[in-house]
Amino acid sequence: MKVLTLALLFSLPVSPWAPQKPLREPTSQMTKRAKGGRWYFAASGHAVYCYGPVMTLPRANGELQRVATLCRDGSAVVPLKD
Repeated sequence: MKVLTLALLFSLPVSPWAPQKPLREPTSQMTKRAKGGRWYFAASGHAVYCYGPVMTLPRANGELQRVATLCRDGSAVVPLKD
């Protein structure tokens, strides 16, 4: 009887490492907004793709500077070339 029970247990297709669901990657605000962006020319001389609005912010010396917001490279604010 013990031999029959052991044979039955070993013949069952039970895997101790059952496949698990893949972990979800954390999503950020940038990946959720995949559409509706625009290319801008940054003050550094590079082209940047940004999703947010263009704003005018004051500099430390009192002048105003145009910046693009929420860019694809992860920057929150990128100064633009006028």
